[in-house]
Amino acid sequence: MNYDQSWMGYGWTGGMEAGAIGLAAGFVLYLLFHWLGRRNGWSDARRMGWAYVLALVLTARMDLWNLFYFNYARLQSLQLLRAKLAEVHDPDGIGTRVLCELLGAALGVLLAWLLCGAHWRRGDA
Repeated sequence: MNYDQSWMGYGWTGGMEAGAIGLAAGFVLYLLFHWLGRRNGWSDARRMGWAYVLALVLTARMDLWNLFYFNYARLQSLQLLRAKLAEVHDPDGIGTRVLCELLGAALGVLLAWLLCGAHWRRGDA
């Protein structure tokens, strides 16, 4: 997330808040892609895929990058590690936050897909 996370809680509370943001983003983006896809003849899978990927890019990219960076980057000094960790809100809960963002975006897309309901009316389900 590229916004100030200082208002967010720590641990599972912060994860649930980040997941709720991901859920809202996935929901709104699927509705947007549903509208675009109906006009362009896209399948449900294409709409869902683009909505999910864009929701992750908008909500989880910084947490995913930090998770990757702290696991694979060569931190040459303790001072550099301290400086990088100081930039991250709740570094202990970053894995929980990423998990909740991934699941929240998926759930948002799924709920919007179910709400649109064209698959139920066609009898494809």
